[in-house]
Amino acid sequence: MLIKANISLEEKLSILSNDSKYDLACACAPSKEEHRKRSKEDKWIYPVVFPNGGKTFLFKTLLSNECINNCKYCPLRINADTKRLRLEPEELVRLFLSYYKSGKVSGLFLSSGVINNPDVTMERINHAAVLLRRQNFRGYIHLKIIPGASDAAIRKTIALASAVSLNIETAGEVNFKELSTTKNYLRDIINPTNLISRLTQRGSFYQNVKHTTQFVVGASKETDKEIVGYSWKLYREFNLDRVYFSSYQRGAGAQDCFGERSSYTNNQLLTREHRLYQADWLLRKYGFQACEIPFCPDGNLSLETDPKEMWARRHPESFPININKADRLSLLRIPGIGIVLAERILAFRKNRVKLSSLSDLGKVNKNLRKALSYIAF
Repeated sequence: MLIKANISLEEKLSILSNDSKYDLACACAPSKEEHRKRSKEDKWIYPVVFPNGGKTFLFKTLLSNECINNCKYCPLRINADTKRLRLEPEELVRLFLSYYKSGKVSGLFLSSGVINNPDVTMERINHAAVLLRRQNFRGYIHLKIIPGASDAAIRKTIALASAVSLNIETAGEVNFKELSTTKNYLRDIINPTNLISRLTQRGSFYQNVKHTTQFVVGASKETDKEIVGYSWKLYREFNLDRVYFSSYQRGAGAQDCFGERSSYTNNQLLTREHRLYQADWLLRKYGFQACEIPFCPDGNLSLETDPKEMWARRHPESFPININKADRLSLLRIPGIGIVLAERILAFRKNRVKLSSLSDLGKVNKNLRKALSYIAF
């Protein structure tokens, strides 16, 4: 592994910020406010939307693109041909504060490749956060927890962060073994995830620290049904706040990675990612259960039709729904009607206004026209 020397701080940031693009959380989201974007300096700026509606923009980079792991989907894996370099925690803090004080960002999203071992890496990540907190920065810090980190390192990270994430990457141990031989699924992923959940559960001292994870979609043989099933379990049993999905980028991984041999194109993988976000939205916001999400015979979500419309097509007995009488969850089952529109319908009814056509709700766009086949007045 060649570490590049004699390189400027700005060049380091340019390379490491660019390498952080492989973590595509927020790449796909229900609103434009949640989409990542590049700054004028060609750095990735990530938005975070809070439950209360507020939002912040994150300075996102790696501390290092060195890595001892051999994850087949990762372009930064140990045997990949790439320029290796690192930021010292003090350098990272100086760079972040320059962006923060100029009003370009208001939070930090910090991750890293694995340097020497997980705890050495976590010490560097945690040290950067300590330095920021000592500078009286009380804003948003999202820290990645490295698989295999010790309990002590994880506890320190949670004490410093606003949010933490440890990426599960794929659904189940069998699929995980296909991706990496240097990480152990139970020891390095599941046990730490369980610890984070206990430390951040409701009623705990760190209950306000958000806990998220991410799946890499299409790098292994897992189906969408497996991913949705594991996501459901993570929400219900591990109390995660959010599950993200990152489509595998063909050409970025090892040649023996299943994602390189699969028939999916990059565009199809991005569509899979999008459908998984839609299914996740149904689970988190629309009152669906995992067993209700409709899959094709191959266990994947349809690439042509969104999962809510697919569910509606398979359940004609549930329609039409009278929008002048249906409760909120029933309204949310109607294709083309989302949370905002459902609330608008309920507001009309609260004011004793009876709806007689879709135009009563405002401009009839493509999504709203989709509802015509499923409603009654």
